[in-house]
Amino acid sequence: MLRAVGRALFSSGYQNPKFSPVETKAQDYEVRTYHAAKWISTSVSGANWDEAMSTGFRRLFKYIQGHNQSETSVEMTAPVTCRVEPGAGPACDSTFTVSFYIPEELQAEPPAPCDADVFVENRKEFTAYIRTYSGFSKEQMKIEQLQKLTESLQRDAVPFRASPYYAAGYDSPFKLTNRRNEVWMLRESQEE
Repeated sequence: MLRAVGRALFSSGYQNPKFSPVETKAQDYEVRTYHAAKWISTSVSGANWDEAMSTGFRRLFKYIQGHNQSETSVEMTAPVTCRVEPGAGPACDSTFTVSFYIPEELQAEPPAPCDADVFVENRKEFTAYIRTYSGFSKEQMKIEQLQKLTESLQRDAVPFRASPYYAAGYDSPFKLTNRRNEVWMLRESQEE
């Protein structure tokens, strides 16, 4: 019980996906190559990033609480990622794919989802440019951080994909200080 409360308040001890830092590192972003791994994911269409995150998080939280075909409780991991595939125009819905990393001990055989909107995603190895920031990350803050990352990558003449892009959060909503958030943009030369 105390362990669960400690994790909720301080977000310590969560398993993270494995990655290799890339040698090249700029002053305001880093480069990571994430290893191939399985994530539990759900996609939500809409125009509001925060609403999509909330809907997706609730679906995935039910899954890790045991609402899966083997009724297995799955440990919470970090980060919670949200891949955004923007709509074709300003008034078009975007697709938000919210994901939890599947813990190492379940990577070989994750519990099958019961919810038709939840699926196991096999992410191939990928390299991302990552900007880290703190605070409670709402939609406007994510957009501002993505803009800053884009400006940095353009400044450094780094080839990157404009979309899809990611937001990643590492902390429980109950953690009040020293929060860790990231935005990710993929290196241009890879397929997703």
